[in-house]
Amino acid sequence: MTKRRTGLRFGFELNYTTLYLGGSSIDRYGVPLTDETVELAKKSDAVLMGSIGGDPATSPWYRLEPSKRPEAGLLGIRKALGLFANLRFSKLYDDLKDSCPLKESIADEGIDFVILRELTGGLYFGEHKTEVVNGEEVATDVLAYTESEIRRIAVKAFDTAMLRGKKLTLVDKANVLDSSRLWRKVVAQVAKDYPEVTVENMFVDNASMQLVRRPSQFDVVLTENMFGDILSDEASMVTGSIGMQPSASLAEGTFGLYEPSHGSAPDIAGKDLANPLATILSAAMMLRYSLGEEEAACAIEQAVENVLKRYRTPDLVTQNAEIETVGCIRMGDLVAEAV
Repeated sequence: MTKRRTGLRFGFELNYTTLYLGGSSIDRYGVPLTDETVELAKKSDAVLMGSIGGDPATSPWYRLEPSKRPEAGLLGIRKALGLFANLRFSKLYDDLKDSCPLKESIADEGIDFVILRELTGGLYFGEHKTEVVNGEEVATDVLAYTESEIRRIAVKAFDTAMLRGKKLTLVDKANVLDSSRLWRKVVAQVAKDYPEVTVENMFVDNASMQLVRRPSQFDVVLTENMFGDILSDEASMVTGSIGMQPSASLAEGTFGLYEPSHGSAPDIAGKDLANPLATILSAAMMLRYSLGEEEAACAIEQAVENVLKRYRTPDLVTQNAEIETVGCIRMGDLVAEAV
């Protein structure tokens, strides 16, 4: 509804094709990703994805072998569509400072940074095997990166930094890992083309601490796949709720897949309790990065900020008596009306 209202205001129309991925694809086709879904997605200008999953303790999907579970569909479509760069924005709105779990003095410094996570390499896409060696099981997961994989996302990160505060933090484990040392080498090479951007290197264990100690120090954070997966979830909580964090997974050019950073939250399914704002903000990112509708994207983001002055979903707890708690459907309607 928000996207339709935005289109009416700014004079464009979006044409939708419904595709199935993950659990919904398993239920319909028996596999988490079909060739037809991939081909139709490739023919689109962008993909807006809803969270797809279930409770691992009860869902029949999680009795399947790992290659046939919902997550395999997500990994598969990222690879098939060439979505190598994931952007997750962490911004603490002034009106949500009372929902931030950090100390007030930390929140008052301001929190507004983006994590660029490499999305199609590293441990998640390396060789995985479990074998018996000398009478006991041995599991092996391979972490591998090429120079070209690192360089293409480094360029995205520096371009992003040029549009923001011109500071880039490379997060790695270069004191231990050869792959991290290659990341440092390639990023240093790319940095020569961006003399205006300040670059710092930070070990991942220190970065995880600094994200909650003083998140205001970060502008653009660049890191590999697994580190980015963990750090971006940590970063989501400093904004008050993971329900506030949108994300974009970008390919070469303008194509991208947009989704909220949170999962499907099966424990509250059907209860009208979910926070729709991460999905709405992801749609705003889609309008900006893939469809070239900057004015419309800004209108949605401003509508979200305005609505938060008076309304919250249950995950954004507040002691302010003037703030009204609303459900998922009502929050979506409020943002659409504000647009």
